[in-house]
Amino acid sequence: MRKQVSEVLASPVDAAQIQYVAWSRLTPSPLNVRKKATSGIEALAETIAEKGLIQNLVVHEVKGRAKVPKLGVCAGQRRLAGLNLLFDQGRITQDYQVPVLIVSEGEALAASLIENREREDMCVADEAVAFGLLADEGKSTGHIAALFSIPEVAVRRALKIASLAPTLLDLLRDDKLDYEQAKVLVLANDHATQERVWNEAINAWQRRPAELRAAITREEIDARDSALARFVGLEAYEAAGGRVRRDLFSDDENAGYIEDAALLHRLATERLIELSQAIANEGWQWTECRTRYDAMEIMRHGRIASTTRKPTKEEKAELAELSAARDAAQAELDAYYDEDSDPDEVRAERLEAAATTATYAADQYAERFETFDPEDMKQAGAYVYIDDDGRVCIERGLVRREATPNPQAGAHAISASAARAPKERPVHGEKLCRRLTAHRTAAVQIELAKQPGVALAVLMQRMIPVVFDDVYARSYIDHAVMIELHTSRDALVSNADDMAESVAWKALEGERAKWARMLPRRAEDLLPWLLEQGEDVTSNLFAFCVAATVDGISSADRPHAVNEVANTLAVDLSRYWKPTRDGYFAHVAKDRIAAVVGESVSPQVAGELRSMKKDDAAAAAELRMTDSGWLPEVLRNREVPERITYGYREDDDEEDEADCEADVDEVSETQAGSGDDDDEAH
Repeated sequence: MRKQVSEVLASPVDAAQIQYVAWSRLTPSPLNVRKKATSGIEALAETIAEKGLIQNLVVHEVKGRAKVPKLGVCAGQRRLAGLNLLFDQGRITQDYQVPVLIVSEGEALAASLIENREREDMCVADEAVAFGLLADEGKSTGHIAALFSIPEVAVRRALKIASLAPTLLDLLRDDKLDYEQAKVLVLANDHATQERVWNEAINAWQRRPAELRAAITREEIDARDSALARFVGLEAYEAAGGRVRRDLFSDDENAGYIEDAALLHRLATERLIELSQAIANEGWQWTECRTRYDAMEIMRHGRIASTTRKPTKEEKAELAELSAARDAAQAELDAYYDEDSDPDEVRAERLEAAATTATYAADQYAERFETFDPEDMKQAGAYVYIDDDGRVCIERGLVRREATPNPQAGAHAISASAARAPKERPVHGEKLCRRLTAHRTAAVQIELAKQPGVALAVLMQRMIPVVFDDVYARSYIDHAVMIELHTSRDALVSNADDMAESVAWKALEGERAKWARMLPRRAEDLLPWLLEQGEDVTSNLFAFCVAATVDGISSADRPHAVNEVANTLAVDLSRYWKPTRDGYFAHVAKDRIAAVVGESVSPQVAGELRSMKKDDAAAAAELRMTDSGWLPEVLRNREVPERITYGYREDDDEEDEADCEADVDEVSETQAGSGDDDDEAH
């Protein structure tokens, strides 16, 4: 220790500076970096009683009024505690001589830190605070790193831990908050946010590092998981003025959270537009950009025919090399999956990334051999989009459905309209009903996901009639839950193109992302993982899964089974749906817009809207109605379908006897009135 102290302190230390002082002069030093309560003192006291104090204490003078100043023990807190115990037991006196090394008050902090690090491991909180005190004294991270022979990044991480709120540091000292949780909490730079996130995490699973991280970065984008971040690049984003919340505890150079999602999206869109202009120069009628792949949107298009030209000899050789690299990467990944060794997540991610990159390279190279007829290209277009890995993909040869002529459509429409009698036009057409009820479904889903008890009851209500078919065989009940385990997620988006802006949808996708991070990646690991989880995890995951199967989309305004769930949960749909131009007013007639505004605002405003063009009226209605809480009839309709029973059960005889007799009398009267005699009636 003396050798190490001599490397830290300004003046050399040798044996001549060791002095013996009375135990009564010793007192704990406020500069001792170890704040956590000591342990194992009884055993240490016995050793001191038998062998004496083998190693000196490091002390400094404590200012006071006494003629003989007290000496604060800045290194040797456990030994001092052992001496105190021996005095309390009457085994040593106040004059007991203790060897000490006296240092200056300025040297005491460094000596205490070295003393504690070289012996029993310090509490991570105490060590971090001590590094912080050295930094406050003006010591650079490089100086501190060299002082203790540790990497500079370790010092920066310790200083980051030292920035925890004092209350959280105390929890860290008392092992009520672990190091992994602390690393996440310091992503927040202010103590108020750190404490709020920790205190709001009531359940044990909410205090998992991943959940704490999600709570802190809820409105931010994880650069490691963002396709847009990979496409734009963090350097380009920061050069444009964007801020990144860096994760100092990650070894990934791209680890961080993007704070300005709008800027990132704008940069990505600008680059995509540039790329689409180059694609348009190939001769396509139109090009469009998307920041993500939308399979449903592309599937709505037709395609023109294409041909594949023969590659040159050089192209064949290059394609063969790319294909061989792809096959080798896939074979290495398959070999990893066939191994019986423990899962290595880092290795798995590396192999998966290599296989994906090699496959993409081969596919992209092969696309250059596809050609289209120039005349056909004048009727078609291309989508330029970003895939999940941040790479640019192009879908060429797409034809919009409305551009495709259908010679049979006119004749079919005429014959169909002639065959059926005219009927009153409903207030909301089928497409708008499906749009509105998709939002209703999303609202019910997110509310149901919050209540595992109700979710269990809803699922059991669906399962029991199937399991107990002998009891319920004669009954037919509409159900909101699709027990076949078809989720309605894609249907919500395809029926409501404004779903992405929905409050319910954002909450659902946030829940989905949270569970996706927690679930094991391999299907064969799912059951063991579930069996290891606590009840709070499984019950909340169960509620989300049940909620995802709810399907309340309807093509007409009529009673629906989803209303039974909505009524049970007391869902306030005005929290999740707002009357906007794109969401409602653009899909109804101008007279309907005026009627709605007249009902909710005033007849005078409705009159002003009638004098406007349809688009202007829709925009004006949105300004006046968005926060009104108004709901269209489809969403106000909370009726549940009537229960239909075929026949009757024996246990219903007594309670329904009066109703049955009344029905028999009514039937008899009807039959008598129709001219049938009693024998024929019976």
